[in-house]
Amino acid sequence: MVIAAACCGGNQAQDGQRLFVGDDIAITQTQYGKVQGYILDDVYTYLGIPYGASTAGANRFMPPQEPASWEGVRPAMFYGNDAPQAHQDKWKNNSSTFTDHWNYYDYSEDCLNLNVWTPAPDAKKRPVLVWMHGGGFAAGNSIEQDGYHGANLARSGDIVFVSVNHRLNVFGFSDLSAAGPEFAKSGNVGVLDLVAALKWVHNNIENFGGDPGNVTIMGQSGGGAKVCDVLAMPSSKGLVHKVVGLSGNAITAADPVASKALGAAILKKVGGNVKKLQEMPWEEYYALANGVAAEIGAGGMMGGFAPISDGEVLPKDFFADKNAASAQVPLMLCTTTSEFALSKENPTLEAISFEDAVAMVRDNFGQPKAEEALKALQKAFPNKKPIELINMMVAQRTSVLATADAKYAQGGAPVYLAWFDYNAPLFGGRIRAFHCADICYWFKNTDLMVTHTGGGAEPRGVSDQMSEALLAFMRTGNPNCKAIPQWPAYTPEDAATMIFDVKSQVLNAPDREFLSLVEPFNPFRMMMRPAPTKK
Repeated sequence: MVIAAACCGGNQAQDGQRLFVGDDIAITQTQYGKVQGYILDDVYTYLGIPYGASTAGANRFMPPQEPASWEGVRPAMFYGNDAPQAHQDKWKNNSSTFTDHWNYYDYSEDCLNLNVWTPAPDAKKRPVLVWMHGGGFAAGNSIEQDGYHGANLARSGDIVFVSVNHRLNVFGFSDLSAAGPEFAKSGNVGVLDLVAALKWVHNNIENFGGDPGNVTIMGQSGGGAKVCDVLAMPSSKGLVHKVVGLSGNAITAADPVASKALGAAILKKVGGNVKKLQEMPWEEYYALANGVAAEIGAGGMMGGFAPISDGEVLPKDFFADKNAASAQVPLMLCTTTSEFALSKENPTLEAISFEDAVAMVRDNFGQPKAEEALKALQKAFPNKKPIELINMMVAQRTSVLATADAKYAQGGAPVYLAWFDYNAPLFGGRIRAFHCADICYWFKNTDLMVTHTGGGAEPRGVSDQMSEALLAFMRTGNPNCKAIPQWPAYTPEDAATMIFDVKSQVLNAPDREFLSLVEPFNPFRMMMRPAPTKK
């Protein structure tokens, strides 16, 4: 197929040629017009396809609109614009920039675009994966890290991979409903964008070789919360068939009372004239809205701008309705054992004793039962060093278990839990299973994202297990496959958890005793002091 595609353009394929691009190569029809991608290593690639109109001007704060149709063939060979966001100092930490080497491009309100990787734009109906990026609801893009790349999973798994950009921060979640009924959904347009992208997938993915009746949505960190939001949205009914959340989840959204108060304070700055807010340059509105949030003390990780449980776009309790469409959608949730990897930038923490670990947990996290809690983790994971036990404590699974319990109680479809625990041989073995580390393993990108994995056979073996489980889940709603041990569905009694590592295993409720001893705390506000020095 690749050679035929190349030859039909009048150019004879060269021996070993990997890239094919030309006027009559990788041309595919969408409902709005034809797009031209390219073929690389046997994968058809289409980048920056619009699924919505520009969100600037009169469309700012409004639900997404359909893009205009076009004549001829539209190039789809590079990523579309990123959503407006804070873009200074992204690369200020030399070490983390090396590790993550963020991919960012132009910022624009013309940001409703998506990417497609497919083995072929043919009539074969393949499972579809739609990736929703992390960055909270404030930042990020569809190719922020190389690990987000969809070609390898598309090729090896014979699936269609889609990734999405959408509105973020003050542009996606400013509740300006006080300005009039036409702005009633303004506080949730960022997640409405995601549903619009899924509608595009539903209407167009068959032309790319995908099955609109088998769509899995998957996201990490903020993306993990996004997929829970989308699953709970009544407007996503029939568009989502399986859900995977990594290091992020949600069972409710922001309080509408607080969001309305913040929106009213923003409107007050322009005398209630919402058109002024729509007409000002995006940088100006971004500064104004965030400044108001700081003035009135609107806090939280998203600075006050996040999805809202308004009772229309999003229910208050995501999985309370046993008759909702979401009840029939299987859910997989995975976190990492060292989300914060505290010793990566501080090697001295590697040598702390168990007694020092107890003191750190007690003094820095306000945990009076620090010793009992760490011993409970040590009992479940006897080979972990003291710093690893602290990492696991900070990466507590309280919220993910709450989400699993709520979805389980909804009934109808199973929930599966996992914990990623592979430690790549980087930074003296201190990189561990940190936040974002697992993404490239799910997508068979360990030899692409080498700054997270080191590359080579061992991480590739971990990736084989995880990607095969993901592909099985996409196809059937059950992740069990030959690559992994038997993985039971979640129940509150057993809390079966797949521990992904070189040799993966299932443990029942591995942190239950630990969690019963730990008082609630916010790890994002942690300020770790040096380990106590023995006199």
